[in-house]
Amino acid sequence: MSVNPAQIKAYGASRLTRTKTDQVDARLIADFCAERQPAPWQARSEAEVALRALVLRLEALQTMRTQESNRLDVSRDAVRQDIQQHIDWLDASIKQLAQTIKDHIDRHPDLKQKRDLLDSIPGLGERTIATILAFYADTERFANSRQAAAFAGLDPRQYESGSSVKGKPRLSKIGHAFLRKALYMPAMVALYKTAWGKRFKDRLTAAGKPPKLIIGAMMRKLVHVAFGVLKSGKPFDPALHGA
Repeated sequence: MSVNPAQIKAYGASRLTRTKTDQVDARLIADFCAERQPAPWQARSEAEVALRALVLRLEALQTMRTQESNRLDVSRDAVRQDIQQHIDWLDASIKQLAQTIKDHIDRHPDLKQKRDLLDSIPGLGERTIATILAFYADTERFANSRQAAAFAGLDPRQYESGSSVKGKPRLSKIGHAFLRKALYMPAMVALYKTAWGKRFKDRLTAAGKPPKLIIGAMMRKLVHVAFGVLKSGKPFDPALHGA
């Protein structure tokens, strides 16, 4: 598995490193590895590398499409046609790229089998499944589901000190921001549109948990469930989740 860059940054802060150059950074990383002995990095398969590139490119196009759509609403007549033409081009490119991602998964039996497993989880759509595969197809990179959730910054962060300071639990967000963004809407769908998600929401609501915390908990739960399905090779079992 790979080391979270935040660890290197925190290690440098602990040594009161005040200078940032390529040479200093290289020495810092070397010292970190010598002291902490992280597990060797495992290269991802070419199919997974390509899938991640396609998924991130699709996200970039969708972001551009949103930006252009916002501009169109307030644009001058002189540029409105040009913006609309760009939106039309983006729509066609997004559609084509989504098909390319589907074809890529179809061409690789391992990815296709894992896509079918993830498709058994209520609340996950085609694009979310492709995103999960792009980052979690190789479950051997993570020791357990908690580590997989931490990779996305979805692990809970507690803030307590003595008996007087007790902050509200919140997501650590020390992880891949794109994954958190990609899991937000699927979490909402799972909470309000699926039987197992509704049971999950009702249980946390009864325990007095606020809505925002419940959404974050479901995002984390989706990673746990997806990791478990991929690791075990068995489809989603509603009975294991109170549905």
